[in-house]
Amino acid sequence: MSHCTRITAGLALAVLATAATAQNTVTVGIGPQSAPAYFGSDETEIGVTGSFSVQELNFGPLRSGGSTGGTAEGFGYGGSFRYIGERSADDYSELTGLTDLDAVLELGAQVSYTTAFAEAFAQLRYGVVGHSSLVGELGADLIARPTDRITLKAGPRLFFADSDYADRYFGVSASEAAANAAAGGTLDAYAADGGLLSRGIEASAAYAFSRDWGVTGTVRYDEYVGDAGDSPIVLQGSDTATTASVVLTRRISF
Repeated sequence: MSHCTRITAGLALAVLATAATAQNTVTVGIGPQSAPAYFGSDETEIGVTGSFSVQELNFGPLRSGGSTGGTAEGFGYGGSFRYIGERSADDYSELTGLTDLDAVLELGAQVSYTTAFAEAFAQLRYGVVGHSSLVGELGADLIARPTDRITLKAGPRLFFADSDYADRYFGVSASEAAANAAAGGTLDAYAADGGLLSRGIEASAAYAFSRDWGVTGTVRYDEYVGDAGDSPIVLQGSDTATTASVVLTRRISF
């Protein structure tokens, strides 16, 4: 599993009468991903990532998405979750002396607004496994559909987090700095505060082989800023992070 896997499910909810034959449609995907070994690392790891999105769900009078499984325009409300892999000092000599970090699962919600040519979203998540921090992300995309089978998206991303999250991944305690120095390391003690921790851009291209099968390639580039950018962990490694993935997708109706 790569260091950080992001999977976001967007649901456009409206209260409508639902026919007895209404279907539910989701799209799942899996494929390879390259990402930094940890936040601030200059090493890249290859792993597996996945995707999950909802085109249409029907629960009694509640209906999400269009009847053909397409993405509904207008306001949408849904869920957001993210998995972050563990960080072990034994795996990276430059982190010797730092406390190992467990894997994390964040759960939360998303609100979005979509038109035929653009979309914007805001996400808020809370760590339910691994940490108890609050994080958020703002993003927007321009959308182009040069053919019926190809969808192109690109736009900016801003990532925010509270001080507990910032200090977990970018801080170095006095005892950790001493242990690192004893092992020949160069990490100074550092307390990281929350706020805007990274900014970047994401671009994706999706191709539909058929109604049910497709492939999506995504590239994201982020620059650490604020207290994350000033962290000795980032300064000794890289102040940027590039993540790329290719995911084979399958549309499932039931």
